[in-house]
Amino acid sequence: MRVDTEPARRLLAWYDRHARALPWRSPPGAPPPDPYRVWLSEIMLQQTTVAAVKPYFRRFTERWPTVEALAAADDAELMSAWAGLGYYTRARNLLACARAVAARGGFPDSESELLKLPGIGGYTAAAVAAIAFGRRAVVIDANVERVVARLFALTDPLPAARPALRALADRITPAARAGDFAQAMMDLGATICTPRTPACILCPLESLCAGKADPAAYPVKAAKRPRPHRRGTAWWIERDGHVLLVRRPGRGLLGGMRALPSSDWGDSPDETPPCAAAWVAAGSVSHVFTHFALTLTIRATTVGTDCEPPLEGEWWPVDTIADAGLPTLFAKAAAALQKERHDQPTP
Repeated sequence: MRVDTEPARRLLAWYDRHARALPWRSPPGAPPPDPYRVWLSEIMLQQTTVAAVKPYFRRFTERWPTVEALAAADDAELMSAWAGLGYYTRARNLLACARAVAARGGFPDSESELLKLPGIGGYTAAAVAAIAFGRRAVVIDANVERVVARLFALTDPLPAARPALRALADRITPAARAGDFAQAMMDLGATICTPRTPACILCPLESLCAGKADPAAYPVKAAKRPRPHRRGTAWWIERDGHVLLVRRPGRGLLGGMRALPSSDWGDSPDETPPCAAAWVAAGSVSHVFTHFALTLTIRATTVGTDCEPPLEGEWWPVDTIADAGLPTLFAKAAAALQKERHDQPTP
């Protein structure tokens, strides 16, 4: 395969001057960072912004400074620490992968071996191999897809264009400084070659870019199918200043997370309350998941200390509900209920 060295030469020179300082990175030209920090950051950054990940990364690495420490974490403790980052399958895979790595004595240094670990797909395997171990690997995230599509003015629509994008990225990926090149491509897409109003005049690849006349036209995307809308009900059961929280099933959406009891989510969900009580409407919240949108109606009741709802769970102090590690959907529901109560006129 013929490698075009000019894009990498220009891009690495730009990266040496303009690399973002991120807590999981080593500076340009420095020895590579700890594979644990690279892997952890890449899992967290999937479908999440750098700004959102930074405080989570700091808290995780303070609490679990090594992959061995993370491997020893309690499942529920880790899920609570992850709350708010979303896409909770990542958290379950994170723990499974940490345990597999600890059992084998460390991270493997090749894409093929990294791919055998739980929760590591093609992108993450390539990123860890390149950034942590200096292996030549073709690292393609959404930012890199955009840079490559514009650089070569690729007219094939996504997602069908991905094999062609990978082949084109392979053409410009150097063997030397593989980790810096991968991060330079990410930085270029995040700061210069942005989805809207790219700063082409500042781009080190501007004179090589076939799509610079109309960068907004790339990458070409297939028409989106409408996202289905589901609905459900969340039940706020309060007793003596505490609210009942349950643990969602280990598999499935928000698996293993603390949550309010809720109905199923669908077009016509069964909204039978979990216990006989005087229920009142307490607002609603909306949330968008990857494959559907959800409207969750909130119904509330207060029961006496002699009442034990037929649900396994824990009674959590209402005043510290923010510390329960609820996923965003149920944190929204708790906040909506408290606002509803606050806004009610005093009798």
